[in-house]
Amino acid sequence: MELQRNKSYDGGSFCFVMGMAMATIDDIVSKQKEGAQFVVSAQMLRLEPEEFDTLVQVWLEDGPPGFELAGVPHRCCRDGEFFIDRITVRKITTEK
Repeated sequence: MELQRNKSYDGGSFCFVMGMAMATIDDIVSKQKEGAQFVVSAQMLRLEPEEFDTLVQVWLEDGPPGFELAGVPHRCCRDGEFFIDRITVRKITTEK
């Protein structure tokens, strides 16, 4: 399953979808202080809950990029199915 329905172009720290710039997960994480707890949502990444749920499942299997899960993921219901649409995370300390 593709994470975005529209063609996208990776422009470094921003991803351009249909001519609109949006922040990537790396942008969101890099703005946080180490140890900070914050929310990442489907809406912040301009993804549908189904797409965000798939992305979160990959993070849970492979390890999230620069953060760890800090709570129970929030789910929404679409057509009788539940999808993760928001997670609370904590920025992890980067090793230098």
